[in-house]
Amino acid sequence: MPAKPAPAKAAPARQPKVGFVSLGCPKALVDSERILTQLKVEGYEIVPSYDRADVVVVNTCGFIESAVQESLDAIGEAIAENGRVIVTGCLGKRPEEIRAAHPGVLAISGPQDYASVMGAVHAALPPKHDPFTDLLPAPRKRRKDEGMIEGVGLKLTPRHYAYLKISEGCNHRCSFCIIPSMRGDLVSRPVDEVLREAEKLALGGVKELLVVSQDTSAYGVDLKYAARTWRDREYSTRMTDLARGLGELGIWTRLHYVYPYPHVDEVIPLMAEGRILPYLDLPLQHASPRVLKAMKRPAAAEKQLERILRWREVCPELTIRSTFIVGFPGETEDDFEQLLDFLDAAELDRVGAFAYSPVTGAKANGLPGAVPEEVKQERLARFMALQAEISAEKLERKVGTVQRVLIDAIDGELAIGRSRADAPEIDGTVQVQDGAARRLKPGQFVDVRILGADEHDLYGRVA
Repeated sequence: MPAKPAPAKAAPARQPKVGFVSLGCPKALVDSERILTQLKVEGYEIVPSYDRADVVVVNTCGFIESAVQESLDAIGEAIAENGRVIVTGCLGKRPEEIRAAHPGVLAISGPQDYASVMGAVHAALPPKHDPFTDLLPAPRKRRKDEGMIEGVGLKLTPRHYAYLKISEGCNHRCSFCIIPSMRGDLVSRPVDEVLREAEKLALGGVKELLVVSQDTSAYGVDLKYAARTWRDREYSTRMTDLARGLGELGIWTRLHYVYPYPHVDEVIPLMAEGRILPYLDLPLQHASPRVLKAMKRPAAAEKQLERILRWREVCPELTIRSTFIVGFPGETEDDFEQLLDFLDAAELDRVGAFAYSPVTGAKANGLPGAVPEEVKQERLARFMALQAEISAEKLERKVGTVQRVLIDAIDGELAIGRSRADAPEIDGTVQVQDGAARRLKPGQFVDVRILGADEHDLYGRVA
């Protein structure tokens, strides 16, 4: 009797492929990392091009009108290149605006709504079912090139630095801002949860943590600063205790979005001791009490100047970055001169400035005294020219010193890195002229003797 032919093997199910576009601030980047991690866990392949993707997810920004337009343009490009698009993020809080421009999007959800994003992906592209592996636990070991860190997930940043988001939302109601309407009120993560994530990142090779939130100084107020245990020690869920805990990890820790509340004074000694980086990102916005009041911001710029000078007495190496808005409704020439005087006296190290732009839904849109666009741009140019002088002078003082530098990239003969005074993407760099010859690598620390400077960057050779 002839043998029965063996049954034909079914072709393996094709792995579903997702394209991903991430826009916006570091907080949105962390949202993207969490969504991508869940996609990887569920067996989706993340692909880098539209033509290889079965569906595309666009994580949007909606803070200012230029960001809204960038998000709408990105959605339009994804639709044109792929056709199947899921939208999430801050602009997702305005679905009617997205639908009006792009009625063909498959689904829309707001920021931090990971369940809705995954539900939309499942509906558009069901995950591959493998009866032999779906009931088994996920493997603990992953290839390094997947960008996964055990216990944390996929990171979109280089392996040597990572953003650590400690809370969502904001309790402030600044008249120019719509963040609370998109991300809600402050919701803090318990301090032990944050410290465990930070510890896993450090064990995974991260050399620098960038602490981000909408309001880092308010961390824990919603939890009434509840105490939790980490490494057999008790920590309160507040910024100062969090900084103490992060200081135990022995890696760079950088604080962003720190409102100048009184208890900020408590973290300056930790910086002087080398526990965390001597770096503060303070969103001051203006210096005129009248403008600050219209912005619904703390209106005591003279006290802020006193505090900055006092902080530098405690920690002379302190680097302060800030952002400002010029041309806010009602800003007079006198208000603007007060801002320039403050800038000149404070000698801030890193400064960003923006001409005021109306944001849909912001209360500032209804304020009287709109500043003409040409006046806004003229003031912005004067502001940035003054800051360029201040920055160039401060960086010139570093010529001849030796700076600890974390290498980010190799570019020809140069190694491009950052000193303790430089956050990635927003601050300056240190160009190590003999970096390639010294075989430096990304993620490596090196001491660099500074030989030159301009208004943004430093230049030097390995010390």
